[in-house]
Amino acid sequence: MQIIVLASQKGGVGKTTLTGNLAIAADLARQGPSVLIDSDPQGSLSAWWNARAAETPTLAPSTLAELKGKLAQLDAAGYALAFIDTPPAITSAIRQVVALADFVLIPVKPSPHDIRAVGSTVEIAEQEGKPFAFVITQAKPNTRLTVQAMAALSAHGTVAAAIMHDRVDYAAAMIDGRTVQETDPKGRSAAEMAELWEFVHERKHESTKARKVKIA
Repeated sequence: MQIIVLASQKGGVGKTTLTGNLAIAADLARQGPSVLIDSDPQGSLSAWWNARAAETPTLAPSTLAELKGKLAQLDAAGYALAFIDTPPAITSAIRQVVALADFVLIPVKPSPHDIRAVGSTVEIAEQEGKPFAFVITQAKPNTRLTVQAMAALSAHGTVAAAIMHDRVDYAAAMIDGRTVQETDPKGRSAAEMAELWEFVHERKHESTKARKVKIA
């Protein structure tokens, strides 16, 4: 089982939205089954899942102390992917989760304040030796700031070409426990999410290959 962690010490960047959407995208691409773990005390991902009519993906409640053992159990149960939402600001909690990750995705809003705040999350991933990449979220269409943000972030790591734009359908889908690929499969947001999942899938596959070569 591969563990994908959504992490950012800056709040309001769309971690929870991305976590749920990516799990569905993976399942739709037949690369699951996926399981969700909510390590944020606010419980937003759990609230979204509780509003969901579909039985998949699974939500597996876990405390930080139980997380390593829980992941081992889920792996033994046959899950292919675990997506973990993390709390903002709580450095120790983020570090504990990142330490268990196979890949870390760092959402960043294209604003100077958000870009300046990303360094602490990058530092955690680097100190734990985890592969990571950035994804731009809540971007306004056709703005220079988005291009500038991608350029600035690329100096510190890989940036996903898929950009999550600021559209109401992301929030609207989350109201009743769905994702943009379920509410409007042919929409622009659904295409963005499919593209982002393909990026994540490729990056985590590359990191797995690199680990195997290093071990060998």
